[in-house]
Amino acid sequence: MRASRSILLPFLSTLLFSIPLVTSYSALDDFLQCLPKHYSDPSKPIADAIYTPTNPSFQSVYELHAYNLRVLTQANATLKPMAIIAALHESHAQATIFCAKHFGLQIRLRSGGHDYEGLSFASSVPFVILDLSNLRSIQIDMARETAWVQAGATTGELYYRIAERSNVHAFPAGVCTTLGVGGHLTGGGYGPMIRKFGLSIDNVIDAQLIDVNGRILDRKSMGEDVFWAIRGGGGTSFGVILSWKIKLVRVPAKVTVFEVKKTLEQGATDLVYKWLQVAYKLDEDLFIRITPVAITGNGKGNKTVQVSFIGHFLGQTDRLLQLVQASFPELGLQRNDCIEMSWIESTLYWAGFPNGTSVDILLNRVPQSKVFFKTKSDYVKNVIPKAGLETLWKMMMRIESIWIQMNPYGGRMAEIPESETAFAHRGGNLYKVQYTVHWSEESSEATKKYVGWLRKLYSAMAPYVSSRPREAFLNYRDLDIGSNGSNSSDFAVAKVYGAKYFKTNFLRLARVKAKVDPENFFKNEQSIPPFPSSKSK
Repeated sequence: MRASRSILLPFLSTLLFSIPLVTSYSALDDFLQCLPKHYSDPSKPIADAIYTPTNPSFQSVYELHAYNLRVLTQANATLKPMAIIAALHESHAQATIFCAKHFGLQIRLRSGGHDYEGLSFASSVPFVILDLSNLRSIQIDMARETAWVQAGATTGELYYRIAERSNVHAFPAGVCTTLGVGGHLTGGGYGPMIRKFGLSIDNVIDAQLIDVNGRILDRKSMGEDVFWAIRGGGGTSFGVILSWKIKLVRVPAKVTVFEVKKTLEQGATDLVYKWLQVAYKLDEDLFIRITPVAITGNGKGNKTVQVSFIGHFLGQTDRLLQLVQASFPELGLQRNDCIEMSWIESTLYWAGFPNGTSVDILLNRVPQSKVFFKTKSDYVKNVIPKAGLETLWKMMMRIESIWIQMNPYGGRMAEIPESETAFAHRGGNLYKVQYTVHWSEESSEATKKYVGWLRKLYSAMAPYVSSRPREAFLNYRDLDIGSNGSNSSDFAVAKVYGAKYFKTNFLRLARVKAKVDPENFFKNEQSIPPFPSSKSK
């Protein structure tokens, strides 16, 4: 892939205006007629990338990369796109930007479809989806230990291609193997090597972005402000990310994974309390996540909580046991709890595949199942007291269908200043928490019930987590923390959710937005609006 270029198609050279929102399907006809006139590769006709509701494949293409049934069910009724442009060439994305802007249609950008609130595939105003999932090239340069990865590639595909070339190189990203690289990285993707290498964006060295004027820019031509913004600030506010240039990291030929489970009756509360005191201070080669779940206890009808301590160590068992014995002996880790494997095999372990599963499963681009779910997140800056843990356990046993993760920070995350990238949750944070309720009933009543339970749990945890603002993780998108309407951009509203996602970096993000997209073409319910000019105040 060519790493540096700036392309301005002739038809874009005079596009210096924005068009008001359309209210009729005539704009869709105009948009569709516009597209074939404005792409540059005749070998890949844009007609092959267009899906409208009259196309027999429209619904399957729409649902293929839409994973939250809670949002998808609602979207199928009222919030579906007028068209999907499943780009086969970068010029298809350029044409989509030009024509949508010219005829007043919003675009929603989708690479993997894992947006928890469905902002990549649902909207209450006329819109089209620009789907990048077909743009999935991965070009690895082992001599330089780098790779260019297009936005539509999945994390699983990236891991697979790295392992094809080396058993001592890796990339720090998420444990889910169907994540689209485009969205995952720009929101601050992370995985079990976070304490050693930081976030995915901390290992990005260049990018290709299509701006609002249709130019394809690299790091040099977009400028350091924009490059800063798209690393953690959510790229959909600033343009269309086509690809990332990443630096590979070196890992041992063998890593070690383990899992230790304890119920409340087996002392899980005391063990989690100790984990809270030490996990963020452990050797940076060691990552131990906890995942509490509500289960049926020994007695008939009894409920309890079982906590899994799941570990990833960049080394072999002997050194791991020495480290744990010295820093966290209460865990009781034994040699037979530990499994040594290659890094690529560890990606399967973390994704939940059975031992012995072929690495070829990493090439599966869509999840095997979809569920109804709602997620919220928190950051923990002080050790949660036992009373807080007991509150959490009680709420979990009441809800039952809830899944929680707590991930330790420290290590590399504590060394990077919060202003280094747009991702601000760095030093001072001990843990990140994800709360997810899930259900199978397809009804508004079920949705109201489970979401209501989650909100009650979230409220109950308020005394034990960050405050003013109560911070949140962009990749665990949550409209509860504040949102604008589908076609509005109230800066005061955006400051509320912006402070939670980005802390003080929000204002810098808004100023960058004002420079590169002053008319706010790239927007959604939680996008970054332009910083208000003095005239508009």
